[in-house]
Amino acid sequence: MSPTRTLFLILILAVSARPAHAQQRDSAEALKRLSLDELMNVEVMSVSRRPERLFETPSAIQVITQDDIHKSGATSLPEALRLASNLQVAQVDARQWAISARGLNGTTANKLLVLIDGRTVYTPLFSGVFWDVQDVLLSDIDRIEVISGPGATLWGANAVNGVINVITKDAKDTKGLLVTGGGGTELAGFGSARYGGALGTHANYRIYGKGFSRNPTLLPNGRGAPDAWHMGQGGLRVDWDASASNRLSLYGDWYDGRSAQVSPGHIGVSGGNVIAKWAHPISAKSEVSAQAYYDHTHRNIPGTFGEDLDIYDIEVQHRAAVAARHDVVWGGGYRLINDRVGNTAGVAFLPAHVARQWFTAFAQDEIALAQERLHVTLGAKVEHNDYTGFEVQPSGRLNWTIRPSRTLWAAISRAVRTPSRIDRELFVPAQPPFFLAGGPNFRSETMLAYELGYRHQQGALVLSLATFYNRYHGLRSLEQANPPNPAPLVLANGQDGESYGGEATASYRITDNWQVRAGYTELRIHIWPNPGSTDTTRGATESHTPDRQLSLRSSLQLGAQWSLDGGFRYFSEIANQQVPAYTEVDARIGWQPAAALELSLAGQNLLHDHHTEFGTLTARRGIERGVYGMVQWHH
Repeated sequence: MSPTRTLFLILILAVSARPAHAQQRDSAEALKRLSLDELMNVEVMSVSRRPERLFETPSAIQVITQDDIHKSGATSLPEALRLASNLQVAQVDARQWAISARGLNGTTANKLLVLIDGRTVYTPLFSGVFWDVQDVLLSDIDRIEVISGPGATLWGANAVNGVINVITKDAKDTKGLLVTGGGGTELAGFGSARYGGALGTHANYRIYGKGFSRNPTLLPNGRGAPDAWHMGQGGLRVDWDASASNRLSLYGDWYDGRSAQVSPGHIGVSGGNVIAKWAHPISAKSEVSAQAYYDHTHRNIPGTFGEDLDIYDIEVQHRAAVAARHDVVWGGGYRLINDRVGNTAGVAFLPAHVARQWFTAFAQDEIALAQERLHVTLGAKVEHNDYTGFEVQPSGRLNWTIRPSRTLWAAISRAVRTPSRIDRELFVPAQPPFFLAGGPNFRSETMLAYELGYRHQQGALVLSLATFYNRYHGLRSLEQANPPNPAPLVLANGQDGESYGGEATASYRITDNWQVRAGYTELRIHIWPNPGSTDTTRGATESHTPDRQLSLRSSLQLGAQWSLDGGFRYFSEIANQQVPAYTEVDARIGWQPAAALELSLAGQNLLHDHHTEFGTLTARRGIERGVYGMVQWHH
């Protein structure tokens, strides 16, 4: 008998032993599930680093709730991010994803800042995210706050085109045992277990473990690609209310995975992190908080390179209401990275071992005017890095509550993308004569953003609109070191650019049990060489983004036991990669025969046998239709 069938029988037998208090807890959890219109009144943290109503935030922000993730059938964090229509999410192969906001997307996208429970997910190799190792137990996520547009004033360099903030549940909200298992065609097998409980009267904890195995995608010739992969992960969280005015939290995760590739060997990834947080409320409108974390990652790509990276980070923040009209948040931080690269003959980072430091300080003041219907927010972040020295990232935001159900907002911001090791220290091959070399004088890329948005709520209808214009300076270019000779090429800041467009989302509750949601994005990007530049790519190496995308989602509750959810998405072509436009549909049906047990069947990419989402013609992968079944039991 297969492991999935065995798990299924065990869960069925366990239902009869389910205590009454667990069923009561499920009812309480059901009441916490928010409809999309109610979501406009939830509090978010990512825009101002303090709680505020989503409807009143002066930013283009969307929130993905736990209920959204559960009903979507997503099995990984990148799949869950597809639920935010203000992101461009493309699956590259079985392991890799390209994710960005407002364009400039790629497998090494470097203008999106990602946080998981306050820990910045970042690699100094290319100032971006390795998405294959960013995983959490999806059932532990409380919400994901997604900002399209700059957030650099509070979050710092690389928060240029957007911010993703993944926030997991408090340990007190995950008590008991949760077991999940399943498998199917593309997601061959997966399973997880989580247990939470109390430590005395003032502390709670949870521990978890999970693992999965994914089948390979398709090569352009229709054969299976050498990219099948598997990974295991575990972790813990402890929350301790030490007193009425002190709260301590401790988080930790570890992971280990392997992915196939063409010889000489499999790709290996492993790592772990630990985060400590302290919060000290002084009053209802004043709080001091601090956090520190250590993050270790190991990556070995035989034949290409290997890396061991250690990041140490500490940050302190104070928020206070000053007088009657000012809400001030300020703080500072320090980060140290220790990066060791194992070079090969084909690719080298020189020097192979570096230690880099960042110092940061920020302040922001929200000023209430006109009987608190008008709010002006002014702020700036100052950073110092070892590459370019001091960088200043200011912003000004305006929020006007026209009526309780109508909000107009506007913003002007400056953001920077600081140099990465690729920009300064990459050499191909490892010995001269080089074909490609990092630029010793590469400076930060900068962006000035102008935004205007509007939110409207009328009964069961919620509408949100945002428009933007971004002006980029000093974008990365490939310059001929000795023109007209085509080689060597040196990385420099020889390009400027602009992007503009609009984002629209709408949600409507048709009945108490049926709600629909739509999202549409229109985007244009133009990149050009500056005088004296020899780069002829016009941004083709920096931006692989469709001009428009459309998403539709439906969530239907059929009685007390059945649910039916579906999603449609359309992406226009990625012209500079010759990736054709595509449409796809995902669907999930769930059956809850008892309060303790849920069975579900999900289908992904149901319209086609396979399609392509990203990549050049010779390197692209076909993403196949997938179906999987899942069993979930909790006690």
